[in-house]
Amino acid sequence: MTRTVVIGQGYVGLPLAVRAVEVGHDVVGYDTDKRRVELLQRGESFIDDVTDAQLEAMLATGRYHPTADAADLAGFDVAVVSVPTPLRDRVPDLSHVEAAAVDLGRCLRPGCCVVLESTTYPGTTEDLFVPLLEAGSGLRAGRDFRVGYSPERIDPGNPTWTLQNTPKIVSGVDERSLEAVARFYEELVEKVVRVRAIREAELAKLLENTFRHVNIALVNELAMYCHGLGIDVWSVLDAAATKPFGFMKFTPGPGVGGHCLPIDPSYLQWQVRRAVGSNFRFIDIANDINEHMPDYVVSRVADHLNRRQRSVNGSSILLVGLAYKRNSGDARESPALEVARRLADRGAVLTAVDPLIDPHHVPSFVRLVPLTAENVERADVVVVLTDHDALDWALLERWADRVLDTRNRLGSGAVDRL
Repeated sequence: MTRTVVIGQGYVGLPLAVRAVEVGHDVVGYDTDKRRVELLQRGESFIDDVTDAQLEAMLATGRYHPTADAADLAGFDVAVVSVPTPLRDRVPDLSHVEAAAVDLGRCLRPGCCVVLESTTYPGTTEDLFVPLLEAGSGLRAGRDFRVGYSPERIDPGNPTWTLQNTPKIVSGVDERSLEAVARFYEELVEKVVRVRAIREAELAKLLENTFRHVNIALVNELAMYCHGLGIDVWSVLDAAATKPFGFMKFTPGPGVGGHCLPIDPSYLQWQVRRAVGSNFRFIDIANDINEHMPDYVVSRVADHLNRRQRSVNGSSILLVGLAYKRNSGDARESPALEVARRLADRGAVLTAVDPLIDPHHVPSFVRLVPLTAENVERADVVVVLTDHDALDWALLERWADRVLDTRNRLGSGAVDRL
């Protein structure tokens, strides 16, 4: 039986651990967050893509071992590192990757395989991760143990494209490592895509998210100009999307969120600036547009209130949706929370509806309430920021004249749209 260690039990690592248990591996789910580990040990999930029932079934097999003790990593056949890689003052913070490499280096043994999944800049695996593994173990990558990089492609809350049916890019420091990494993932997913060089695999992940980031910035800027021109941007996008080639539809919104879009393109920007001495201008422009979308939404709220001879200061504003994306409770880097902060700074009295978000992630200046006619009626304006399917959209349609819809979810002609 394959003994698999998954370091990091969050949005990426936990679904991977679930799948590895399903195919018969003995899995150690390691995380330094003791509260998170305690929840897992009780069979309580904290992410959308893994249910309590799945966790209970995993634990019942006796082959899933959530732990915060690094000593439990010993004796692994395969180790996968899926830890956060945030930005600190626009500089990549790889401290979690470094700590994982140090922990694994102490228990490496000949013939094992280590895979980095965390999103990072090209060169991280070979220039940082591998040297730490070698220093801690006294072994040589490629010769004594296998090492590869396989970028995560988890899309939280997506019921169509999951870990299992999304093609998995794999790479290795040498041919034997590539084959070992490929064999591991072939047990877990339907399709494995071999890439000849680790740096190419690292860059492919950044390209995927930079592509989305830039195109979302394009339509966000278009939305602002369309409003000024008196043109319905949503109708424009629908019309353009009828072209069967050469066009891919992206939609505007209050900004970008999650771990990927606000962060990953800046990893590429940082590496290009450091290695080549130039700025990646498309990323600069996209960052500028997307980071200022919450400000634009607040200005539209102010305009909406001004038409009713009200100011933001003292107005009651109901925010619909606080998570960064539809049908997910994920609040990481959520633009909805940025909109809330800016409105609070202007003196607004804020309530919010979001049945999926963890209340611990809601700031103190926002009061969570249910979506009821009474709560809508009390609001001077309702701002749709995240369009969860579970919300009562028919109720909001009845109050459309006081709604600013940043997601084009409501059909009424009385709605003020982004």
